Amino acid sequence: MPNPPDRIIKKIVQLKKKINEHNYHYHILDTPIISDAAYDKLFRELEKLEKQYPELISHDSPTQRVGSAPLTSFQQVQHALPMLSLENAFSEKEVLAFNKRIQERLQTQKDIEYACEPKLDGIAVSLIYHKGQLIRAATRGDGTLGEDITLNIRTILSIPLQLRGQDYPESLEVRGEVYIPKKAFQELNNRLKKQNEKTFVNARNAAAGSLRQLNPKITAQRALAFFTHSVGQMKEAKLAGTHTAILKQFKQWGLPRCPQTQTAKNIAACLAYYHKIQKERATLPYEIDGVVYKVNSISLQKQLGFVSRAPRWALAHKFPAQEEFTQILAIEFQVGRTGALTPVARLQPVFVGGATISNATLHNMEEIKRKDIRIGDTVIIRRAGDVIPEVVSVVKEKRPASTHPLKLPKHCPVCGSDIIKIETEAIARCSGVLFCPAQRKEAIKHFASRKAMNIEGLGDKIVNQLVDTNLVKEVSNLYHLTPEQLVDLEHLGKKSASKLCHAIQASKKTTLGRFLYGLGIRDVGITTALNLAQYFQSLKSLMAADKETLLAIPDIGPIVAAHIKKFFGETHNLQAIKNLLVVGITWPKPTPLHNQQHPFLLAGKSFVLTGGLSELSREQATTLLQELGAKVTSSVSKKTDYVIAGKDPGSKLTRAQELGLTVLTENKFLALLKKANLS
Repeated sequence: MPNPPDRIIKKIVQLKKKINEHNYHYHILDTPIISDAAYDKLFRELEKLEKQYPELISHDSPTQRVGSAPLTSFQQVQHALPMLSLENAFSEKEVLAFNKRIQERLQTQKDIEYACEPKLDGIAVSLIYHKGQLIRAATRGDGTLGEDITLNIRTILSIPLQLRGQDYPESLEVRGEVYIPKKAFQELNNRLKKQNEKTFVNARNAAAGSLRQLNPKITAQRALAFFTHSVGQMKEAKLAGTHTAILKQFKQWGLPRCPQTQTAKNIAACLAYYHKIQKERATLPYEIDGVVYKVNSISLQKQLGFVSRAPRWALAHKFPAQEEFTQILAIEFQVGRTGALTPVARLQPVFVGGATISNATLHNMEEIKRKDIRIGDTVIIRRAGDVIPEVVSVVKEKRPASTHPLKLPKHCPVCGSDIIKIETEAIARCSGVLFCPAQRKEAIKHFASRKAMNIEGLGDKIVNQLVDTNLVKEVSNLYHLTPEQLVDLEHLGKKSASKLCHAIQASKKTTLGRFLYGLGIRDVGITTALNLAQYFQSLKSLMAADKETLLAIPDIGPIVAAHIKKFFGETHNLQAIKNLLVVGITWPKPTPLHNQQHPFLLAGKSFVLTGGLSELSREQATTLLQELGAKVTSSVSKKTDYVIAGKDPGSKLTRAQELGLTVLTENKFLALLKKANLS
């Protein structure tokens, strides 16, 4: 037999070196620098070459071992029975081939029954019980030698320290997976963020890092969980004859098993299970990366036996990778319908989560700064189901020397208006509310809303059509529309078009408060708009007001004052306001308050209206209260100051009486308005 070519020998040496390096980063340092899919590709390439040239297989080859060496900071433990890994499959063809091999080895054409369970993305562990008491726990390590993590395992509430019942074996080794639930993982990372500590890349790393804490108190804070999935060494133990029956026994003894585990009567049922779990994946409370099929019969498992690194009777059917590595080619800023700027990474296209991804959200500048994301970086991309792809972390070892921190643009990339970034807020926004094309639809819908200009019939669908057909490019264009133009829109006949035009023209007569609210100034609600109108009496005075003057008004703090100043400081907004005034929008001068020492008599007070009023409509009463600076809410709570009870008040009055709140009859309410000289 000829000697292997030098290029093959060199390639195998390179592959072994690469795989061992990645094992070190993944298992020991918990900082992977390659995706699972890329690692599997390297491993398969090495397996293929070693199969072609078996004389080149060495004892130090990654194919001859399960994982990497254990951490030396823990005491080493030797497993009585090796903890093997599983053969992987990535397609239905490979799953069918696995079933065929089993049938051939068992010399049968009958259907094989399998036990199916999710493949948790956690850490494999061994638990040893003696006379029902937990005496030792260990990680898998390299399959032969693991790490003694007994003290840390004891902190996991789902693992019993003493088995339940009496019928368990005197000596029993249970094997399973320690994982961190999705909710606990998110809470852990949020806590680490607040403490300015390094966050975990994924749930598996969080579980591994938590189990390797030298201080069990830290592990106890991580909310780890456990599912058992198999049995290890047994002495004088008589367990059930199938895998699923053994798991039922484990459950009776107090050992948790995955609730999604089920039996499949044949390989077709296994594939149906795979697709079912894949659909449910996003809703499961834990992370998984595939499913596992195991021949259910224990006697058949014994017949099938093992190969060097895996049982012949089990298979891991992996899902498409949800995380991959790629490079950021550029970072652009998108402007949302409310003016929020969202940085988006343009990526070297990569296949992840079942789709080719070329863009990923970066959320906001705070997130970019926290993760130190730069153009040119190699990053980990995550895509789970239909979730928008995001950058999880940066591989700084691969960062080019020419990169530099990203800066927030000073001007909107869509309309050129100034960008507003309040120090206490994470989101930056375009200040060109009335002008920016990206905000056009939302600005018009808000302007036409009931509490603003109250243009009846101008709903979302009509606004969308007006903008999409370029009939309206800014709010003032509404007042130039004709019935002839509107009749061409969907769902608008001649009568409806004429009626809408009439409603638009009628809205020209409004109030200053409604007009201010309709402008869509950030954080200026209807109550604040009414307060501004009453205080300044004119639009010109408000536009000229400095920050100190604004801060003197009830319900206006530094952030709202800054938004108002920035809005009226933007040239594009001023032009849009001018255009609205040119088309004929007018309002009467707000009625000045007679009691100027207390211009906002009810500022900050909370009111609830219940029952019918005879003198005023509910809407009129609400408007009058808001003009006094009050807040009108729909539900009664401890924070409610007054409840106005009209005819047939219902349960809200009962609730107010239970809480001991001040209840006003309609006459007392009218007297309050008279006292304020506004009735």
